Amino acid sequence: MWPGDSAAGTEKGLMAVVHEREPVTEILRAMADDADVCGELVRAARTHSPEVARLTEAETRSHVLAMIRAAGAWFSTFDRVEEQDFTTALLLGADRAGQGVPVTAVLRGVQAALTRAVEISVDRCRTSGVPDSALLPVILRLKEYGDAIERHVINGYHAAERGPAHETSGLRGRLLRQVLIDGVIPRAEELTGAGIRAEDGHGPHHCLVAEATGPGHAQRLMRRLSALRGVSGLVEGRVVGLCPRLPQGGDLGVPALVVASPAAPLDQLRPLYRLCVRAVDLGAAAGRHGWYELTDFAAEIAVADQPLLGSYLSGRLLGDLDTSDTFHRQLALTALTFLDNGRRLDQTAATLFTHPNTIRYRLGRFQQITGTSLTDTRPDGRGGPLDTLHWWWALTTWLGRG
Repeated sequence: MWPGDSAAGTEKGLMAVVHEREPVTEILRAMADDADVCGELVRAARTHSPEVARLTEAETRSHVLAMIRAAGAWFSTFDRVEEQDFTTALLLGADRAGQGVPVTAVLRGVQAALTRAVEISVDRCRTSGVPDSALLPVILRLKEYGDAIERHVINGYHAAERGPAHETSGLRGRLLRQVLIDGVIPRAEELTGAGIRAEDGHGPHHCLVAEATGPGHAQRLMRRLSALRGVSGLVEGRVVGLCPRLPQGGDLGVPALVVASPAAPLDQLRPLYRLCVRAVDLGAAAGRHGWYELTDFAAEIAVADQPLLGSYLSGRLLGDLDTSDTFHRQLALTALTFLDNGRRLDQTAATLFTHPNTIRYRLGRFQQITGTSLTDTRPDGRGGPLDTLHWWWALTTWLGRG
C-alpha cells in the first residue's frame, strides 16, 4: 500500500471494479440466453472447421451454451482462471476425440467461436454504455478465459486418446449418435460390438441423459450404466446411455442430474432423447441434482416450449406488476414458491427462510396488486389444477424476464 492510501480507499477501489464488471457479467449472461448469439457462435465454429460442420448443429450448440454461461459466472468473480471449472471444455475435447475429429479441426472451431464471442461482447458493452476505457480489461479477461478453454479442450482430447478403452468408447459414441440423432439403426452385430447383448437386441430400451459435474463423475456414471447391461458414451457433451432396465430405486451413486425416458424400441428413441435433453437443460438451469423420470418434467417442458403463450398469460394475470421493481419481484417469487409448496404457508416460509406472517403479508400485497388471492377459494369457482398451472406458468415467465 502506498503512503497515504487507506484500507477504506482500497475497499472503495475494489467496489468500483465490481460495479464496472457487473454490466459485463449481465451482458454475458444475456448472450447465453440469446438464441441468435448462440447461433452466430455455432455458425462461426462450423464455417471455420469443415470437420465440425459434419457433426450435428445441436452438438456444437450445447457446448457453446455451457461455455458462455461459465464465462459469465467467472467474470463476476476475482478468481484466478486456474480456479474456474472447465469441465465443459474437457468434455468437448474428449467428445471430439471419440468422434474422430482431428484436434486441429476442433481448435479451429473453438477459436472461431471465441473470437466471435469477444466481438459480440464488445459491441454489446458499447451499446450498454460501457466506456471504451473499460473495454481493454474486458477483452484481456475474455482472452484469458478463451486461452484456458483451448488448453482444457486439448487436455480433454489427449486424455481420451490415452484412455485404454478409447477405441471401444468411440464405437459406443458413434452407435449412440446413430440411434439417437441420425443414421440407420445399427445391425445386431454392431449392437453386440458396442456392448448391447444379443438377447436385448432391438428390444425396448430406456434412454438416459445426464449432466455430470466432472470428467471423473462422467466415467463413473458410464461404468455404472455398463453394469446394467447398458451402453453409454458422450453425445453432444452429455453422458447418454441406453439400458434395457433401470437401476433399483434410480440410484446411480454419482452426483449428477439424470433423466430417464420410458422404455421404447431403438427406432422410437430419437424423440424421447430430445425430450430428455430438454429436461436436463431445464433441470440444470434450476440447479437440480439426482434421478428423475422424463415425465417428471412434463409440465415444465410443455410450458417452456410455448414462450409466446406464456408471455400473453403473464401479461393478462400479472400486468400490474413491474419487472423492474425489486419489491414486486419479491412478491412474485413468494407467490411462485407458495404454489411450488402446495399453498402451504409454513413450507413456503421455510423455503424462503422467513416467518409465515411475512409470507401472509406478501401474499396479501400480491392480491392487492393483481386482484387475485392465491390463498382463498375463488367466488367464481376457479382455483383448481388448471388455474394453478396458469398462475405458475405466468409467474415463471414473468420472473424469467428479469
